Amino acid sequence: MTTASTRRSDRRVSPVFLGIVAVTAVSGWAVWTGYANQPGFAVFLFVTAAWIVSLCLHEYAHARTALHSGDISIGAKGYLTLNPLKYTHALLSIVLPVIFVIMGGIGLPGGAVFIERDRIRGKWKHSLISAAGPLTNVLFALVCTAPFWLHALDGVPATFRYGLAFLALLQVTAAILNFLPVPGLDGYGVIEPWLSYKVKRQVEPFAPFGLLAVFAVLWIPEVNIWFFDAIHALLRGMGVGEVDSYCGQNLYRFWKETNPGCVSG
Repeated sequence: MTTASTRRSDRRVSPVFLGIVAVTAVSGWAVWTGYANQPGFAVFLFVTAAWIVSLCLHEYAHARTALHSGDISIGAKGYLTLNPLKYTHALLSIVLPVIFVIMGGIGLPGGAVFIERDRIRGKWKHSLISAAGPLTNVLFALVCTAPFWLHALDGVPATFRYGLAFLALLQVTAAILNFLPVPGLDGYGVIEPWLSYKVKRQVEPFAPFGLLAVFAVLWIPEVNIWFFDAIHALLRGMGVGEVDSYCGQNLYRFWKETNPGCVSG
């Protein structure tokens, strides 16, 4: 039987997403070759476009898992096309996460896809749907850090290495923060099916503010220092030095004075 979720048009990759991938590829080439007169601007385009690609994949993972768990309405909503303009809140899904990156170098995806949970049976399925997004960030982080932990950086231009390191930092922060059991984040979605009805009702009013609350807490200097010390410790375990991610963020903020050592490598 043919359903809305199985139509080919519901699964066709959006030209919008392909355009973002193209920007990622072209800007990445510009960073690699040094073609751009302003390397910081090229790093900005490369990291931002790649970050948006990861946001799309994050939400696609939620949607695809929901589809296979029983929510056949996902296809008709356009979530399987990887088009970020189809998400429930474009501001929360794309604009706000990019602002977080620009302001604080924090990778924090926003809520985007609407899943009809009543179509899905089984607590484990609900938990897996929520976990699928941040697990995508984990996979993205492994891909970004692969040249580092595989010791395959010979011949890789320093500027590209820095941009890749900063992108890896964003993916690691996104994975960790999204797994926090805070209402409105995926970590809470993982444990929510196992909570009592009374607890869920008490927590529900706070869900819209969870994302902003986490970002606000991270602005506390002591918390920020502790958090990024932990992030850099994880990155060092994957072969990414703090200097690499620092220089990547330094170049990314091209509108500020750039450390000359980060440009020359």
